[in-house]
Amino acid sequence: MNHFKPFIQQLIELRNTLFRSAISFIVIFVCLSFYANDIYSFFSAPLIAKLTDGNKLVSTGLTSTFIVPIKITAFISFLLSLPFIFYQFWRFISPGLYKKEKKLILLSFVSGIILFFVGMAFAYYLIFPIVFNFFILMTPSNVSLMIDISNYLDLILSLLISFGLAFEVPVIILILVTLGWVKVKTLEEVRSYMIVIAFVIGAILTPPDVISQFCLAIPLWFLYELGLFASKRINLKAR
Repeated sequence: MNHFKPFIQQLIELRNTLFRSAISFIVIFVCLSFYANDIYSFFSAPLIAKLTDGNKLVSTGLTSTFIVPIKITAFISFLLSLPFIFYQFWRFISPGLYKKEKKLILLSFVSGIILFFVGMAFAYYLIFPIVFNFFILMTPSNVSLMIDISNYLDLILSLLISFGLAFEVPVIILILVTLGWVKVKTLEEVRSYMIVIAFVIGAILTPPDVISQFCLAIPLWFLYELGLFASKRINLKAR
């Protein structure tokens, strides 16, 4: 029976970790829910700024005006709770790790969270205006553009998550190189194919339009080069 005690303790610790993580999300969500409409206004601002007279956001469902702000508030609440969630899981796994493993995982967690937020900020401040302006300009003059808020939510969440994940590329490359799973030389050899791969990934992650794919593919290629450069520097220091 004593042999199962450490395992039972780990299960209890894991349960407590999951519980505290869930509580952190719920607390943040409850606090932000009072500002759900303001949060939605913030994320709709890039599109509103580009809309001309006669074009507007509309709700085609009775519950959409309530559900959409709540959904985006839940998304933001989850993002804001990520640092605390990662910290809880770090406390859970760190006792069983070696010093080198602790350093790698901690660095990956911190840089990964930062880059994910940077990727979303990049999408919001740079990509949203470009994409929205393009489609509004392409609207025929005899067509009144009325955008459903539910469809708009799906679009911005898709772009935010896609760019957030794309900005994780340098972290992924550094992890693979540090663990010895991929050599820097191999990354250099395939770099000429990366631009094609970037466009393929852009086509998978973004909505089915050329502008969104192009806006993701170019930063993705640049981030690959950044990860390759950082890997070279780390290899030089290791020597």
